[in-house]
Amino acid sequence: MKTADFDYALPPELIAQTPVEPRDASRLMVVDRRTGDIIHRHFSDLPEFLRPGDLLVHNESRVIPARLFARKPTGGRVEILLLRQRADDTWETLVRGRHIRAGTRLTLLDSPDGHPSGAEAEVIEAGERGMRVLAFDRPVLPLAEKVGVMPLPPYIHVPLENATRYQTIYAHTPGSAAAPTAGLHFTPELLHRLQEMDIRSAFVTLHIGLDTFRPVSEERVEDHRMHTEYCRLAPEVARQVNQAKLAGQRVIPVGTTSVRVLETAASKSQKPLGFRKTPRVHPSHTVQPFEGATDLFIYPGYDFRLVDALITNFHLPRSTLLMLVAAFAGKELLDRAYAEAIRLRYRFYSFGDAMLVL
Repeated sequence: MKTADFDYALPPELIAQTPVEPRDASRLMVVDRRTGDIIHRHFSDLPEFLRPGDLLVHNESRVIPARLFARKPTGGRVEILLLRQRADDTWETLVRGRHIRAGTRLTLLDSPDGHPSGAEAEVIEAGERGMRVLAFDRPVLPLAEKVGVMPLPPYIHVPLENATRYQTIYAHTPGSAAAPTAGLHFTPELLHRLQEMDIRSAFVTLHIGLDTFRPVSEERVEDHRMHTEYCRLAPEVARQVNQAKLAGQRVIPVGTTSVRVLETAASKSQKPLGFRKTPRVHPSHTVQPFEGATDLFIYPGYDFRLVDALITNFHLPRSTLLMLVAAFAGKELLDRAYAEAIRLRYRFYSFGDAMLVL
């Protein structure tokens, strides 16, 4: 499968630079896999397409102020993006700067052009394309909250006036370098309306890291390897998912990260029945709790175990996120939906509009 098949041309003015207000005023494209129909509404209309007993699965990971600034011993300026915690105060990062070799000590600043903060970090591993492993001299999350900056994606050029608009309203566990953007459309009022309709919510965690920031560079999709990200599906959420599946009700992840948590947990839980390459869900054994690293890469041909519908945004060309949605919606239907979104001037990417795939 060619990576180029997941490319498309997007007019730059359709890249959303600011969020809409209120959150659920964004547009919603509803795509029906069974009929091929495409309907255009607003996100506030979401309840019309759901039914009692549906289980929405949200990613409650919280974006940390993951952009840090530092200087080398020579005085050169360095920018650090926190990606994933390895252990204690050691983190995988992206570092922008010249000659950042293993052994280099960095002095953390209190602002982009500021003064030394008193904290330091040492480069203990140097990888490709800016990847560095840093050992900090103190706990990183409190440091980031004090001197860090919210890491908006590189295609957003307008400063964010309110940092909470790049967090979901239910963001809780800090650890992501980017927001789970499908969840940005939910308001407290919308969640309350859904609850009154007996549409329930469950919350998983996936701390978003490197692959959100980079398109697939390999010529063949199958040659791409995902970087690992931490995820957690708690025992209570496993119970909710199992209850829904056994009752014949739909499990609907909010965003591709929630899909990956569910499918990772399912792949660790289920045993193959017969000789199928990918096991089907057994009615008495759906999913078990899971906590750990995932490098699950979902692209067309994947056999979904748990997902019945999907809420998502419009994603970058050649991205693993676009490939996941194509795997669920079908490549031909998704291509048609994206062409329709461009024709009708939908807003794309992190602060853009939403899609519901049924």
